[in-house]
Amino acid sequence: MIARCPTPTASRRFQLLWREKCSDRRKMFSRAVRPTVSFARCLSTSSQNNAKVAVLGASGGIGQPLSLLLKNSPLVSHLSLYDIAHTPGVAADLSHIETRAQVTGYMGPDQLDAALQGCEVVVIPAGVPRKPGMTRDDLFNTNATIVATLADACARNCPEAMICIIANPVNSTIPITSEVMKKHGVYNPNRVFGVTTLDIVRANTFVAELKGLDPARVNVPVIGGHAGKTIIPLISQCTPKVEFPADQLSALTGRIQEAGTEVVKAKAGAGSATLSMAYAGARFTFSVLDAMNGKEGVVECAFVRSEETECKYFSTPLLLGKSGIEKNLGLGKLSAFEEKLVADAIGELKASIKKGEDFAANMK
Repeated sequence: MIARCPTPTASRRFQLLWREKCSDRRKMFSRAVRPTVSFARCLSTSSQNNAKVAVLGASGGIGQPLSLLLKNSPLVSHLSLYDIAHTPGVAADLSHIETRAQVTGYMGPDQLDAALQGCEVVVIPAGVPRKPGMTRDDLFNTNATIVATLADACARNCPEAMICIIANPVNSTIPITSEVMKKHGVYNPNRVFGVTTLDIVRANTFVAELKGLDPARVNVPVIGGHAGKTIIPLISQCTPKVEFPADQLSALTGRIQEAGTEVVKAKAGAGSATLSMAYAGARFTFSVLDAMNGKEGVVECAFVRSEETECKYFSTPLLLGKSGIEKNLGLGKLSAFEEKLVADAIGELKASIKKGEDFAANMK
């Protein structure tokens, strides 16, 4: 059964809770990824912090900085790194860092199963990056096969793990992952996440720049999907409250939606957003681990199985718990501008979801 918020009152209550916890969560991230020497050497060894986390695609542009951030976290006791090449070197390099997480590296299909055994959280940035002129959907054929293969391995080796998909196009790779898990009879919709956190990070940053605010104290929920017009920033629900003229709001929304393309163009063929995506992926992973450890009030947006709209999958704020999603907090109250954004996104989202489901259905 899909966890969701039973009443509008509860939804508003948890939306407020999410906003109030924003600053605390950001501070936690900062402490987790930048420990001082004394803190790094005195990390807790209690059982609640003994999480084994796998990164699949650990040698890539996102995978390496993501693995570095995870290695620095006291929430991680074992970091299992997998890729089709160069993983032993990445693992050896990270293993010299003076934090408690043990690092093991695995390379090639023959070692994939071993990389996943005993993992409680699996983060998947594997796949090819975008290049100038490409959309996220252009990555489909290559990345769909990669994600399906890795999801199959997760279903066989760590069926109860939290699965966090970064590989694009997320609007299709999450349905693929879900269908693969279903084929193995281990699908739990509360444990499969499309990581859209970078959209929230960007929205927070861009709003803060325009208003002269500290971005660590800004929180903009972003709903919908993770591509183009399916990315729907809810500026009306921003904390602290902000207002923009209609033309500036439209331009800001467009920039958030096309921020990935902004980076792809700036890198001029040398890749896509990797460092900011690694940060966002680490932030989401830390939130999942915090919730698994019993911390209350942990809320993140993610693209998940949903009943909040007519789309089978939709990103909304989620209250996280020990077993994944505790409650789907829904869309909240939308402005007329945001209602139109949602309406305009539904068709593209449905098509992307169906494309992923069809791919999984036709897999041999």
